[in-house]
Amino acid sequence: MTKTMSIRMDEDNFDFVSKLSKQEKGDISKTVRDLVYKGRVMLGIEKYKNGEASLGKASELAGHSVGDMMATLEQYGIKSNLEVEDYLDGLENLKKVW
Repeated sequence: MTKTMSIRMDEDNFDFVSKLSKQEKGDISKTVRDLVYKGRVMLGIEKYKNGEASLGKASELAGHSVGDMMATLEQYGIKSNLEVEDYLDGLENLKKVW
């Protein structure tokens, strides 16, 4: 389900969004949705990179699955912040449920 939102922005940002929508041959609403989506992805990347979010939380912020987020992080050259102990703990947890 989609919802409608009205926003205010300064003239410079409005001009930017307007010009970008014309370049992309779309409408302003689609351009704003695309920018919000890309902002979510970048927020997830930034939080993960700075150690402020786990992979799962970064995925949630970005609106991606964990697998897609792993691919996105790799695409941006972000190394995993997991330590060997994290992998070993994961294996132990897997043994418990398997």
